[in-house]
Amino acid sequence: MTITRRTLLQGAAASAALIGTGARMAWASDTVKIGSMHIQTLSDGHLILPYEFIFGPMPSEVLVPILGEYAIGNGPIMPECNVTLMRDGERTVLFDTGSGTGFQSSAGQLVDALDAANVAAEDVTHVVFTHCHPDHLWGVLDDFDDPLFPEAQHMMGRVEWDYWWNPETVDTIESGRTTMAVGAKRRMEMLEDSITLFDDGAEILPGIAARASYGHTPGHMSFELRSGQESVMVVGDAIGNHHVAFAAPQLESGSDQDRSTAVTTRMSMLDQMATDKMRLIGYHLPGGGMGHVERKGDVYRFVPEGA
Repeated sequence: MTITRRTLLQGAAASAALIGTGARMAWASDTVKIGSMHIQTLSDGHLILPYEFIFGPMPSEVLVPILGEYAIGNGPIMPECNVTLMRDGERTVLFDTGSGTGFQSSAGQLVDALDAANVAAEDVTHVVFTHCHPDHLWGVLDDFDDPLFPEAQHMMGRVEWDYWWNPETVDTIESGRTTMAVGAKRRMEMLEDSITLFDDGAEILPGIAARASYGHTPGHMSFELRSGQESVMVVGDAIGNHHVAFAAPQLESGSDQDRSTAVTTRMSMLDQMATDKMRLIGYHLPGGGMGHVERKGDVYRFVPEGA
């Protein structure tokens, strides 16, 4: 296995200040090679989320000491967005597509990150979605509402597709997520004729197996990339942060749609990855998103690659 920690990619500036000065931004990118797979994370920027969006349901007596350990205050949360790129011979696979330019101004930088990695949109052969939230799906269309990756086969878990495709979802989802449902359905309509659906446990591509990780959304999927005895788990948002999700995985997060199911999923995945010493890539984990899980009793810790 060959690992390079935090390769610096030069991309277009993300903020108005940088644009104003003509500066360019450096992104942190993790890379790993297993067998013939070259796996790399690319930054779509970061989100700006209200404190309550994640921490609202959590008891303060458990939450506050953990956040203090990680020097996290009660202001907005700004998690990274890490898109996984896998190149293997003739295959160039993206796991999720970022948020595009229609969600938050701090995100939507995937096109520049791909350019920095010398990958054109037309080079992408497969796009695989973990779930349909805006920061994972909305970047599938360009600014003209055309597919951004015109040569790619698009793939999604059947349970996730059925949930967001259902016309009743927009009326039954909690009100704060209505825009998510509307935006997901509009993009799915553009993909309807070309989407490939799969089920839990399917080997969707050689060396890539789908793993149901429901809870964050009803059909959220993770993906195990394996070559021989080596593997990397792309967890999407099943493990959504590097602090509370590891230190107190039993706490329900406000970001999850089915909170109790998400807790069960999170604890199962952490146990597996700590036991098997399996690398993971988290969409919102820091420093490029790649690392491994350490366990001490019932408490886990995220260890970034190379730390």
